[in-house]
Amino acid sequence: MKLQTVSIFVDDQQRALDFYTGTLGFQVTADIPMGEHRWLTVRGGEGATEVSLEPKGHPATAPFTEALLADGIPWCTLAVDDLDAEHARLTGLDVTFTQPPTDVGPVLVAVLDDTCGNLLQLAQAKG
Repeated sequence: MKLQTVSIFVDDQQRALDFYTGTLGFQVTADIPMGEHRWLTVRGGEGATEVSLEPKGHPATAPFTEALLADGIPWCTLAVDDLDAEHARLTGLDVTFTQPPTDVGPVLVAVLDDTCGNLLQLAQAKG
């Protein structure tokens, strides 16, 4: 058994698509119109788990994600091979980081704003 798809709840699906593909470098795996929204999934690389860029349509979603954002809690963690290089690349693309690269023991982490109502943590394993 393996994790196939996870959802990230976003304020705007098109802005999310632009950020996750154009800025983070993910590839679109599905983009299917479904009324006013889309079934929209992206993937960070071959064999990676798909990410569904889900609209915040359910009444519980917005208060939950807003509370995480207000408390500075990342929605998920993305693994990177070289955190300093990725931080420099994304900073050059005007991505806002709420936490710069930080050594937290077994990993280096940084936290960024995805422009769609979420914080994402980048993590690089040490050693």
